[in-house]
Amino acid sequence: MLLFIASCIGAVILEKIIRHVNQQRGQPQDVLDLVAKTARMAVIVFGAVTALGTMGINVSALVAGLGLTGFALGFALKDIISNMLSGILILAYHPFRRGDHIGVAGLDGIVSEIDLRYTTLHAEEKTILLPNSTLFTNPISVSTSKASARARRIPGA
Repeated sequence: MLLFIASCIGAVILEKIIRHVNQQRGQPQDVLDLVAKTARMAVIVFGAVTALGTMGINVSALVAGLGLTGFALGFALKDIISNMLSGILILAYHPFRRGDHIGVAGLDGIVSEIDLRYTTLHAEEKTILLPNSTLFTNPISVSTSKASARARRIPGA
């Protein structure tokens, strides 16, 4: 039990270290949230499995069961996983940013939020939630806002 509590504390410390390093490097906040949450959950799961093994529980069957469960869930949730992976790639490559006007699959609007599962657009008094897999697999037209373009300008260029 003590090992699990230590891993939870370690996960919180790791998350704070990641956030501190990001503030110094200036990476986008969306990517930081993804990395910090993933690292925290990985440390907690590793700590839980290690704690169970230390208590004498046979974790090899548990790990094999988790593997098979993951395989089955992968097929069952393939659309959700596709959207999440597309969201990760969109956050990593930045084809557009908040404030940009984009058009894709006959829909267009101003990007207000980029999440792991969907991107939120605002257009003419309505909100559009586009699955990230749609954004990643279809051509996108991007019109960069002036404020966003100024923020992206390289000093001295």
